[in-house]
Amino acid sequence: MVTPAQILRPWGERARVMDHGTDRAEQGTATERAEPGRVPLAVVVVDRDGLVSHWSRGARRLFGTPKEEAIGRTALDLLPVSGALPEERDTTSYTACDGLGPDLESSLDGGLSYPAAGRARLTAPGGGRVDVLWWAYPLVGPGPERLLVLAADAEALRAGDGAFERIAPGFAPHTDFPGSQDLARRLPEILPSMSVGESARIVGQILELGYPILEFSQNDRVPVTPEWGVARRAERKARRERAARARAAGEPVPEEPPDEGEDLEYAAVRERLEFLNEVSGRIGTSLDLSRTIVEVSRAVVPRFTDVAGTYLREQVVAGEGFEDGVPDTTTMWHRVAVEHTDEPGRWDDVVPVGEAMPFPAHTPFFQCMTSGRPVLVPRISEEMGHAIAAQFEKRDIRPLITGRSMLVVPLKARNVVLGFMILLRHPERPVFNDMDRVTGAELAARAGLVLDNARMYTFQENVAETLQDSMLPHIPPRMAGCDIATRYLPGTLLGRVGGDWFDAVKLHGGRTAFVVGDVMGHGLNSAAMMGQLRTAVQTMAGLDLPPAQLLRNLDDLAQRLGDTYLATCLYAVYDPIASELHLANAGHIPPVLVRAGDGRGELLDLPTGAPVGVGGVPFEAIRVRVEPGDRLVMCTDGLVEMRGEDIGVGLATLCASAAHPAASMDDACDTIIRALNTRGGRKDDVALLMARLNGIEPDDVAEWRLALDPAEVGRARAVVREQLHDWGLAKLAAPTELMAGELVTNAVRHSHARPVELRLVRGDTLLCEVDDDDHELPTLLDAGPLDEAGRGLRVVSTLSREWGTSRTKAGKTVWFELTLPRR
Repeated sequence: MVTPAQILRPWGERARVMDHGTDRAEQGTATERAEPGRVPLAVVVVDRDGLVSHWSRGARRLFGTPKEEAIGRTALDLLPVSGALPEERDTTSYTACDGLGPDLESSLDGGLSYPAAGRARLTAPGGGRVDVLWWAYPLVGPGPERLLVLAADAEALRAGDGAFERIAPGFAPHTDFPGSQDLARRLPEILPSMSVGESARIVGQILELGYPILEFSQNDRVPVTPEWGVARRAERKARRERAARARAAGEPVPEEPPDEGEDLEYAAVRERLEFLNEVSGRIGTSLDLSRTIVEVSRAVVPRFTDVAGTYLREQVVAGEGFEDGVPDTTTMWHRVAVEHTDEPGRWDDVVPVGEAMPFPAHTPFFQCMTSGRPVLVPRISEEMGHAIAAQFEKRDIRPLITGRSMLVVPLKARNVVLGFMILLRHPERPVFNDMDRVTGAELAARAGLVLDNARMYTFQENVAETLQDSMLPHIPPRMAGCDIATRYLPGTLLGRVGGDWFDAVKLHGGRTAFVVGDVMGHGLNSAAMMGQLRTAVQTMAGLDLPPAQLLRNLDDLAQRLGDTYLATCLYAVYDPIASELHLANAGHIPPVLVRAGDGRGELLDLPTGAPVGVGGVPFEAIRVRVEPGDRLVMCTDGLVEMRGEDIGVGLATLCASAAHPAASMDDACDTIIRALNTRGGRKDDVALLMARLNGIEPDDVAEWRLALDPAEVGRARAVVREQLHDWGLAKLAAPTELMAGELVTNAVRHSHARPVELRLVRGDTLLCEVDDDDHELPTLLDAGPLDEAGRGLRVVSTLSREWGTSRTKAGKTVWFELTLPRR
């Protein structure tokens, strides 16, 4: 009998065949060239379009077509799918199919989903007849390859080792396979893209699982599922054909041996293939990690097992990355699902979902997760049950596991163990066997890929959300003289990072700058430019640049960053004391102002300007009077612009929804979002900023002009103390007059001609500002014991809630804030 090793050892064989010269090798038949026990195989790979993507030297010798003519041609044109029947007197026990047969033709047409085998007598390249055995393995999985076809010269097989009963291109499931090293070395000759190291790993898998596994890349694993019943089905078919010929000739009909066992074997194989296909269709319906875990657990219970416990690495559950390498006894594993057929609640208290734990080295679980291979325990003995139960502290798990059959399968992707599944069967159910182990390994491989996809999506989503959160400001709900609410909506669920932004910047004089911008485009590049522009706006706003000048500078910056990006921007400065808005626009949609008097929303008529980055375009600013209670609404075009709809419709809806009464600022934002976000078709990001302009009452502002005389410092302290008593803020009088005196002292000392201005503003905080005509900003110094200066700002920094400096047209402003006492 010819063994599988004898068939597969010469894959890629060419050196020994060509020893006697190339010409002689090319002229002889396959039988003449082959040495005893070493039979070349024709190896052909067919892609999903039915075209040949690989054509081995054995295929050239057997079918007579050179490789350069075969690659890219239709497989049906090259592989004979019909041929002459065998001779009537054929004594071999491997009986015939018609030619290469309808099974192969169906495979090439994509109509066969299980392995097939057959036999044909073909015309050899030299004109003679060659008896050919062939095997076709459908390739399931990613990648363009669809079918692996192997073919061998049956006459050479008989010459090698006499008659044979059954031949199939499989591997012996024991580890002393004599051709393993030779096969590992020669696999790259069949598939040139495969390295020797990779082929050695594949051979190791073959020896472990007992059937071929073909890999087309480092990450995608394509199983070639064995068909244990192929040869026997072919034999039965041949017996029936001989019986039919005998009946037609009036000869005695041979007795048909019983084949119930063969039918059962074939049915078992088909059932497992159907089970794997069914499981593959049930898992991975979403990229949600939690849902995927539940799908995987429910797919195997109760059809394959009675209990399924799923454990994942701690980092997988958290949606984080982790270092490559083999897990160890310190690796934490989270129990993420337990599915079973026992009575409800039996497992909940002993092995609750959500628990994290490491596993000792002596357990089968540790063996599975470190080796990356299934571990089969036919029956859990009392001793093993006790060893496993020792991990669960005071909980006795032995009644749940002792006597059951256990299979532990790794959940792997890209050669990294993400977790494992513990499968248990009831004692009265048949124990797990080697076929179950192969099925479980295939199941876990498919589940591992699905879980890894979900994990990577969760990880990328977390990264995107973290990046977006870091770029969007956290604006307080109340600033000087105004209340603020914001919303940000990503354009798509798969990309939560975009180029839209909003901001609110505190300015001196109790003013606030509002900004909304939109970088054209999507993705990380747009988000990166958005971050640079937002930082630039914050910096220039702190310099108190007028709106038009700020946009001019932002346009220059955008051009320096690159000519591939443009951005629109709307910038507004609100002065709650003067009750005024100062606005400039760079190609952005206009803001909406909702008047408190009549509740009507109107688009402000602003000079549109060009987007920043265009260059050479002037920007204009306007001033708009506002009243306490007016609301300013600024947004990006993603909120109002819909595909196939005039933007005027969206702007009208924005005005109407912004004017709708609401109990709070957040409710007002939600009203706008509901009105504009339910129309469907939105693909762009949305940034929305709403500010209620409350203003500051004149009675809450006190101002004084001080001469450039050191004696004015005492006056400044006195007026501050008196004003705070009038406001009922006597508790703040002492620290305020001390810090105000320090600032006035510095201003009087460094001013040139213009009087010093002192202002107190009572709002949500107490604000004190001192203006002078010196443009040099003071800095915080460490004053020594003998230094006469440098202590003033140190006192301000220590006693105030917040302080700062900024340049103005006339000079500079130094200010500080104090928290108002509770009433």
